[in-house]
Amino acid sequence: NDRSPAHMDVLVRDMRTGQVTRMLAATGSTTAAHDAEQAAHPLRSAAGRTRGTTVQVEPAASGLFYPESWSPNGRYLIASEWITATDYNLYLIDVRRKTARHITPHEGKGDAAYESGPWLPDSSGFYFISDEGREFKGMAFYDVKRHAARWAITPEWDISHVESPPDGRYLAWDVNEDGFSHLHLRSQRTGRNVKLPPIPHGNIAMPQFAPDGRSLAFFMSTGASPAELCVLDIRTRTLRAITHSMLGGIDRREMVEPQLIRYRSTDGYRIAAWLYKPKNLKPGKRAPVVVSVHGGPEAQEQPYYGYGLYQYWLSRGIGVLAPNIRGSTGYGKKFQMAIYRDWGGGELRDLENGAKYLRRLKWVDPARIGIYGPSFGGFAVLSAISRLPQYWAAAVDWFGPSNLVSSILTDPPWWRKMDELTIGDPEKDFDELMQRSPVTHADKIRAPLFVIQGALDMRVAKGESDQIVERLRSLSVPVRYDIYDDEGHGFTKRANELKAVQDTAEFLEQHLLKR
Repeated sequence: NDRSPAHMDVLVRDMRTGQVTRMLAATGSTTAAHDAEQAAHPLRSAAGRTRGTTVQVEPAASGLFYPESWSPNGRYLIASEWITATDYNLYLIDVRRKTARHITPHEGKGDAAYESGPWLPDSSGFYFISDEGREFKGMAFYDVKRHAARWAITPEWDISHVESPPDGRYLAWDVNEDGFSHLHLRSQRTGRNVKLPPIPHGNIAMPQFAPDGRSLAFFMSTGASPAELCVLDIRTRTLRAITHSMLGGIDRREMVEPQLIRYRSTDGYRIAAWLYKPKNLKPGKRAPVVVSVHGGPEAQEQPYYGYGLYQYWLSRGIGVLAPNIRGSTGYGKKFQMAIYRDWGGGELRDLENGAKYLRRLKWVDPARIGIYGPSFGGFAVLSAISRLPQYWAAAVDWFGPSNLVSSILTDPPWWRKMDELTIGDPEKDFDELMQRSPVTHADKIRAPLFVIQGALDMRVAKGESDQIVERLRSLSVPVRYDIYDDEGHGFTKRANELKAVQDTAEFLEQHLLKR
């Protein structure tokens, strides 16, 4: 963003001469040479094309461009444009000609996203992930010579990853089915799927082929076991874990696998959630529960061990409900976009119905329900305890916005347009944004609150936590406030991360296990 603080350009450096060329910039024309070509609508037209058309991106697009991947021959570079999490574009940069082609034009706002994937070895085309014209993300192929795209695989769930080795002999992808990863492998020579060995029922992350294409490595995690680095030998059809992360002599059998449940919310939505019930709960006894709200909001709670925080609470007799409230990914585009310009609206009702669901369970103590979340999850925590105070016994907020107006105004300039599309305009929507802001309702908070904040946070400025803490202290409401002077939006230092997780665990344990 050297040219403009609010825009991100794509620049290419010639490593031999040191010459830098600005290849993609939102200046009315997409390239330094002011010469571009626009493709036909990629997945609704097979051959139509126009040449010599300048791509005018500044009036309608965000100007947030990012380089993605090089073609094997080094001639082409795929770049993406980020508008919102449901609205992406792809550009094909011809580095030799210094031109850029917008290859994913689509109508409307937020109706299609595109993620670049692997190239064919001869640089004739590449795979990409898209939800154009669909609720869920499928896999498509773009032919560079014909400037045309076609669908390759269109499951009824999201495709999460697409990978191929350098020689292109295989194509691997995994499908996120209700939070579980299902890996698929196809021989590009025969066109047939390869039979795979049993793979644990959990979450796959960062799949990558070996350079020789004979094996595929990925991280595998479940709700009851930490992520392990696994290697799939394609020739022998065997899978082995090469790391063993459960340390300290802890028996894996002590861990609790989550149950996937659904409960009804408003507007006809059914909310998927992961329910962890403590083991060895005596008949007739009731247990406390923590509601854990993920960040994003466009992310997904999956059966993932993470910090081990859930399993620790379970070992102490505390259950966990981890819902995918509206705005979450993995359940279709409509569900994901339901949060847009509605922060503090529908998702708050989803949390309320989650609390009501817990209250109906015979093993849950309705007087001991806590809530925890980071980032957007922190905003949801503050919204819940300030606008639904009757449900919560304690709460932990990690760097969540408390004032939607000031949060937008203090965001980095390159996020402002996205904020206005997905949250609201701080001037035009001032009254509604303030009405949805937790700080406005702070006088209703009764639950003990623990706030964690990084002093260097650019995504959610420290002032967001300062506002809610100062307001509560003026009202004599119990609040603990820990500031990490050397952290931003999240943790980069392991010691800080461990302290924050431990303090979070102990705070909710202290308040929820009280009789």
